[in-house]
Amino acid sequence: MKARPAAQPPALDYRVAFDLAPIGLVLSRHRQIVDCNQRVLQMFGAERDALIGRSFALLYPTPAEFERTGERIAASLDASGWYADERVMRRLGGPVRGELFWCHVSGRTLDVADPHAAGIWSFEDLSAQRRIGVVLTPREREIAALLIEGLTSKMIGKQLAISPRTVDVYRARLMKKHAAGTTAQLVQKLLRA
Repeated sequence: MKARPAAQPPALDYRVAFDLAPIGLVLSRHRQIVDCNQRVLQMFGAERDALIGRSFALLYPTPAEFERTGERIAASLDASGWYADERVMRRLGGPVRGELFWCHVSGRTLDVADPHAAGIWSFEDLSAQRRIGVVLTPREREIAALLIEGLTSKMIGKQLAISPRTVDVYRARLMKKHAAGTTAQLVQKLLRA
């Protein structure tokens, strides 16, 4: 009996690398998903047809968070067009449909003058390291994400176009919800949550 030849792995090319990358990858135009890889589909519990040609808004907990994040990205790009943050996103389907989870998002625009015209984005699911154990409002989620980045109340206020005093009010609410005595304790609890 003849031995069967071993199965050959797929040829390595850019499409295979994109599709099988261990991190979620998305190509976008005007905040709409042009293409995404398998990891994004798994992470968000979505079928390909449910994402391609659709707005990123469906991956956010609320439309307001989608809008504010877009404004923050446009205002915070570095000179080369790079941006990164950690934010709460929403799963679309599967057994955890509607679940909110922490996600690290990084990427770049292809045109710094028009930040949302075209971009390349990566998504990393942080839910294994960081759970959402306390119910937070959309604004509390935004402020929590910026506190994790190490921003001060003044810096957060500037990014979110609110007063530093308003940031302090939200920080106090977060500290109470997480039973934290200091901002450093709050950040530690948010990172472990």
